[in-house]
Amino acid sequence: MSCVVVSSSLIQFDIILVPQRPLSPLILLSYRVDHRLQALEAQFKELDFTKDSLTQRFEQHSKALASQAAQDELWTAVLAPKFTPMELNILYSYVIEVLFCLHTRVLEKLPDLVRGLPTLASVLRRKVKNQRIRVVWESVLEECGLQEGDITALCTFFIAHGNKAEHYGAKVRRMYIRDVAFLITNMVNNQALRDGLLRAVQVIEKGKAVRAPEEQKSSLKELIPSVRN
Repeated sequence: MSCVVVSSSLIQFDIILVPQRPLSPLILLSYRVDHRLQALEAQFKELDFTKDSLTQRFEQHSKALASQAAQDELWTAVLAPKFTPMELNILYSYVIEVLFCLHTRVLEKLPDLVRGLPTLASVLRRKVKNQRIRVVWESVLEECGLQEGDITALCTFFIAHGNKAEHYGAKVRRMYIRDVAFLITNMVNNQALRDGLLRAVQVIEKGKAVRAPEEQKSSLKELIPSVRN
């Protein structure tokens, strides 16, 4: 058996280097322009994101300021009127009865949460994170013809005057002031507080507040006595 040995030196490979043609200035310029455009596009996206973030933060800050201003105005309005002790007690009576009514209706719809919702404050606090409580709360407000703004005004009034006011029953209230709506419209200038108190009167006297503008006007005509009378 014979072997053939081939020397590697006998085999030669010719490597031919083909020179590359240089890129034209126009192509180089187009590459640079594309790269620059991509960089600008990335910068614009970042600026848009920053703008949206700042806009959102500004809107949140504006809402917070507006809410704080509204709360300050409401507190000023609650403390501004010079009610007599009797007038204050009568208004307080309507407010406390409405708040008690709302709490009672919520518990009627959530009998299994009676122990966990001992006060109206617990309802207001827990409805923020508990959807079931929130849905029931909103349904109760709708049944009574009330809005969240009304509850804010009534709770503010209760906090401001609850430590010094007394509860008067319906007979005592009618004995002292026949038309409490007339008192409210003449003594309270703040619209949020005025609407809240008027609706509280409607809930207690008629079972439900009137929310529609036309119905509200007719309801107020029934509650407010004429000048001749």
